[in-house]
Amino acid sequence: MAVRTAPLRPVGAPAPDDRPDALWDMERRLRRRGFSAIAGADEAGRGACAGPLVAAACVLPSGRRGRVPGLADSKLLTAAARERVYAEVVERAVAWSVVVMPVPDLDARGMHVTNIEALRRAVWLLDPGADYVLTDGFPVSGLARPTLAVWKGDRVAACVAAASVLAKVTRDRIMLDLHERFPEYDFAVHKGYITDAHSAALDRHGPCPEHRRRFVNVARAAAAHAGRDSRLTGATAMVDDGSMRISGEPR
Repeated sequence: MAVRTAPLRPVGAPAPDDRPDALWDMERRLRRRGFSAIAGADEAGRGACAGPLVAAACVLPSGRRGRVPGLADSKLLTAAARERVYAEVVERAVAWSVVVMPVPDLDARGMHVTNIEALRRAVWLLDPGADYVLTDGFPVSGLARPTLAVWKGDRVAACVAAASVLAKVTRDRIMLDLHERFPEYDFAVHKGYITDAHSAALDRHGPCPEHRRRFVNVARAAAAHAGRDSRLTGATAMVDDGSMRISGEPR
């Protein structure tokens, strides 16, 4: 269960996000309780219908060095700002890791199971390891250390925001490479998320190997193109009926 970290505030008091350095408050409180290496974990690409899922984990140093300039939830930053923050995080972090889960894994195991596994691996790969882990939105089991799922963690905890930037920049770079391989889908623009232009390209060309077959729109396009092929060749089209669609805010 996700945890809302900000208590109700008195009338007239400033909102937590309006206070200076609010993004670092949670880690500061945990350090006062004796936890020195606090990791944040987040993922990018959960809501896309094409491309891999990318998870990241990050431990920022305490003090001034951990105050990464411009750090924020990756979704609130421009592409250029994300690149700048990414470079700062990589330079300053005590430890960081990125895990890429390819489309075949997502299709074989399902989004949620693969997502949890990716976050778990990212935390395990940290060297040195963390002694407390903050995850964005939902809990991750099997970490063998204290863990807290934080509602909108990438907006209230610096280490989670840093992980979100690492994951998002890594995935965007992958999608730019995929654009070179499959330019007809324009992955460089929409990064694999469902847009009108992406849907039109799917209808026109059918899915490529980087499309997730569990998504309804991808399965529908695959079935339509299989049907066209069968009419041309006389072959029988086969479609996996175990498709699903993931909704929600793009990550």
